[in-house]
Amino acid sequence: MAPRFSVLLPTHNRSDPLRLAISSVLSQTDGDFELLIVGDGCTDNSAEVCASFDDGRIRWFDLPKAPYFGYANRNVELRHASGEYIAFVADDDLLFPDHLALLAANLEKSGAEWIYSRPLWVTTDGLVVPFASNLLNPDELDTFLTARNHIPATCVMYRRSCLDKYGYWPENVPSAADWRYWIRILEGGHKTNLDYCPTASALHFNAIWRTTPQIRMRQVTVAREIAARLSWWPPTLKVPIAPGVAEQKVFYDLIQSEDHISRMRRDIMLVVERLAWMQLDETPGDYLELRERLDAIYASTSWRLTAPLRALRKMLR
Repeated sequence: MAPRFSVLLPTHNRSDPLRLAISSVLSQTDGDFELLIVGDGCTDNSAEVCASFDDGRIRWFDLPKAPYFGYANRNVELRHASGEYIAFVADDDLLFPDHLALLAANLEKSGAEWIYSRPLWVTTDGLVVPFASNLLNPDELDTFLTARNHIPATCVMYRRSCLDKYGYWPENVPSAADWRYWIRILEGGHKTNLDYCPTASALHFNAIWRTTPQIRMRQVTVAREIAARLSWWPPTLKVPIAPGVAEQKVFYDLIQSEDHISRMRRDIMLVVERLAWMQLDETPGDYLELRERLDAIYASTSWRLTAPLRALRKMLR
């Protein structure tokens, strides 16, 4: 009997976070899934990590390295998928225990083909940044389709029938194949086959931040500045990471508690609503102090203002 879910997990020499990503899938409240793990030319101990889990739902595909980020190998894996719904998890991301059940329930209620939950971006120093990206708004959807993507693939679920209707991931692009594939699905469905779950259900850790200053995502940079200077950013979304400890391990331990997840979800809404309120004229004193500091920096001729901070100053006007 075919499982309800097929979970796609590609990996390339990331065996340490891979173990936690696998564990977060195996901890799902709806256990009717197959976990398809594809090794994209792995030369580390990823195979041993997968074999250490005594679970018949895991299928390990050890394939030679494919071009770019291994998109061709992901398609090899997807051709073995038999679930009604297709989900994805990056090898350094984590799923909340109700991720699969939550998104499937929303898909069944809406009848949509493609859905995503609220993105949460996590920095290496433990700051959780919720994104307010609602593609049910036509202008936000148009921006997503034509300009940029803020939705990690780990947040996405779609019906397996999309593979027959819209094909598989593009294989001949150097990056962002997930985004290009989502565009193909949504445009093929005339932009009406999508749904949005505003409840967060996954944590996205961006590996690029390990070697690159954390300015790649403007919204993340703005949030870091606000969280550092203002007092109201909740501690559930600003978690200390001890030296030598992987941030995935810290957050994995935290999300084993239903109570902690509930508090995180409550605080996510607090942050989203507070950021929206900050753009009104009725602002708290600490917010005004931050705006004055940024104005002073902007007026300085001895410091070169980065594009993200210019954006923050503009938002605070």
